[in-house]
Amino acid sequence: MAGAMHDITRDDGVALPVYFAPDSAANGALATKPAVIVLQEWWGLNEQIKLKTDRFAHAGFRAVCPDLYRGKVAQNAQEAGHLMNGLDWPAALKDLQALIDHLHNTGSNAVGVTGFCMGGALTLLSASALRGLKAAVPFYGIPPQLAEGKIFVPILGHFAKHDDWCTVAKVEELGAKLKAAHANYEFHIYDAHHAFCNEKRTEVYSPVHAQQAMDRTFAFFGKHLL
Repeated sequence: MAGAMHDITRDDGVALPVYFAPDSAANGALATKPAVIVLQEWWGLNEQIKLKTDRFAHAGFRAVCPDLYRGKVAQNAQEAGHLMNGLDWPAALKDLQALIDHLHNTGSNAVGVTGFCMGGALTLLSASALRGLKAAVPFYGIPPQLAEGKIFVPILGHFAKHDDWCTVAKVEELGAKLKAAHANYEFHIYDAHHAFCNEKRTEVYSPVHAQQAMDRTFAFFGKHLL
């Protein structure tokens, strides 16, 4: 059974295309499972992130991935940087709030969010700005600014020791802010490079660390959503 694309509509009438993994109650059908929103890397909604979303469905969750670029997919790093820099982040948060509301309104009594790279940064922003979430798992992504003292959901963060974008120093700074805000968080730093969970990037993919991070993520969502 294949996943499918369906549009949902924000309160302001803007349509958001969403990938629904197999058996994830697409097209307004009522669900009986908690949901996990998977947020894309800077590449866009490509086949790799769809397959990653499918893994959450196979683990027993209602899994979805919003198309924040509205059909645009980067073919190289230059294009990806252009698309990420052109993303309207406040509008993206409106997209995500609409998706959270849709998932609740169609049967999911618990919703978590996870994301990779750019999606990791959006995951943290979502945890600090949006209503209706129960847990958040960012992978090697930190937003430029984060509302301190406003994260009320548990956080599990996955980061890389050899990441020259989301550096260990930035991770430690983020951890200090979350600790000062009395947030419930747990960070893991792997002996790997940025994007170590991306199977298509063979130059940085680390299957052992990726599996370890995913196992921890499934267990974390199982604890807080199921």
